[in-house]
Amino acid sequence: MEIAGQNPDIISARDLGLVACNRCAKVWPAGTQTCARCGSRIVARDTKSLQRVWALWLVGLMCYVPANVYPMLRTRTLLSVQEDTIVGGAIELVHHGAIGIAIIILVASVVIPLAKFMAIAFLAISVTRVSTVSKHQRQRLYEVVEYIGRWSMIDIFVVAILSSLVQLNTLAAINPGRASLFFALSVIFTMLSAQAFDSRMIWDLQTKPEGSSAND
Repeated sequence: MEIAGQNPDIISARDLGLVACNRCAKVWPAGTQTCARCGSRIVARDTKSLQRVWALWLVGLMCYVPANVYPMLRTRTLLSVQEDTIVGGAIELVHHGAIGIAIIILVASVVIPLAKFMAIAFLAISVTRVSTVSKHQRQRLYEVVEYIGRWSMIDIFVVAILSSLVQLNTLAAINPGRASLFFALSVIFTMLSAQAFDSRMIWDLQTKPEGSSAND
């Protein structure tokens, strides 16, 4: 732990010749290939972690663009058909006085996804070089990104509920738009990208001299 502004060296399990199972957290001597408790394969570090992180991150970002361009909701009444994007729907809610709901939708569907993209990219870059952000802060950031991932589907839940409730035959109907599929895919791929990140790499640079990289 960092005490009184000091940053003493942290002795890791790897330094002690130990390795933990990623599935059941059982600790074994370094070099153990298979966990005797759960049968999982044990690796000290996932060497291909960053490749998977960036691949899934890129696909998630590609899906996020059409999720904001295409309509998320299609509202059909007896006289007209209206299609709203995520931002357009939030603006429509503001016009109807539902400012609180509009803010929730904008935060959950625009602010949080963009913050997750930036946070995952920052974490992936920070493990390849010495960062001014402390390891404890980066570990907390990773835990926050993983935690909020489960709440990223709020738009999809709203569309699904409205679609099931508002089906009045020829009078009115609400159906999900094309953006709902892309948004769901974007959330899924960003969650997978965060899960593919091996957070143990955050602590590997503690013994590196200032200005050196993980590949040195």
